[in-house]
Amino acid sequence: MPTSSPSPLMTGAIAAAAVPAALYLLNGLAGPKPSTPRAALAPASERVCILGASSGLGRDLAKKYAARGAKVCLVARRAELIAALARERRREEEEEEEEEDRRCIGIAADVAVAEDMVAVRERIRQAWGGLDTLHICAGVSALQPVMDLAGVAPGEDASADSIRRVVEITGRATQGNLVGPLVAALTFRTSSYPAILLVSSLAAMVGAPTRALYGSTKASSLLLFQSLAVEHPRIAFTFLLPATIEGNFRASAVDAGPVREADPNKTGLKIDYVANRCIAAVDQQTTGNIFIPFFPNFLAPLIYTLWPGFVEKAARKKYNFEAS
Repeated sequence: MPTSSPSPLMTGAIAAAAVPAALYLLNGLAGPKPSTPRAALAPASERVCILGASSGLGRDLAKKYAARGAKVCLVARRAELIAALARERRREEEEEEEEEDRRCIGIAADVAVAEDMVAVRERIRQAWGGLDTLHICAGVSALQPVMDLAGVAPGEDASADSIRRVVEITGRATQGNLVGPLVAALTFRTSSYPAILLVSSLAAMVGAPTRALYGSTKASSLLLFQSLAVEHPRIAFTFLLPATIEGNFRASAVDAGPVREADPNKTGLKIDYVANRCIAAVDQQTTGNIFIPFFPNFLAPLIYTLWPGFVEKAARKKYNFEAS
């Protein structure tokens, strides 16, 4: 099926986007805002909680914060991985203090369970008196086209049972990507230096084949937190919108789907690079959406608005998807 022709306004619109792009980059280079209390927060005094710290980006963030002396609370569902990471951090610190005074706390908890998150909050309060920075890295993947989940061949109608199956899988994706961040937002009240970073995805901004459930649930939490930023201007909200990141995140997809795109460990963004961008954004109080890489990804929503056929064709190519 041929793609639509580009809008005659396409070239002018992209040129006009250069102005906000320049302002965005200048804002990031400006460094911490000196008029805010967080600019005076020393790295070794920072109290950080990382949700989804047992692997991938969350694990790398934990190591980097610990290396610069911050107090770090590691939270994830897999108790054995959290315990191992916490032991590793404590060995490196060579601390012999009582557990309440340790700079590293490991807690096995489900981000989407209110009782678990309240327990994490109370543990942090008892150990450190409060929290400065919250990184929400926890989430789940989904990799199959929606109609494939229903087991429906082209031209067939979905049965009630197959529709219920898709709804059940959608519920799991919603729990991980929307309910979890919502519970975190309701649970944690940060200090005089409040910062919250939500790890979202470029898929939350532009649709992609095989990513319908993942992208839509990520978009829901992104819009939720963007609205929270409007309601709570005292908190520095940052939203990370990366392209594909290396790692095994897709292995735990709630729909057990296959990875169709090129090997993420060969073509994806390096975890170390993304983790450094997360920390720099919080340090510099860079709020709002952060596209990684910035160019050309920040143009994707604009190009989709003006020339959807081009973006749709590129997305099908990236994910090796043939439309039926």
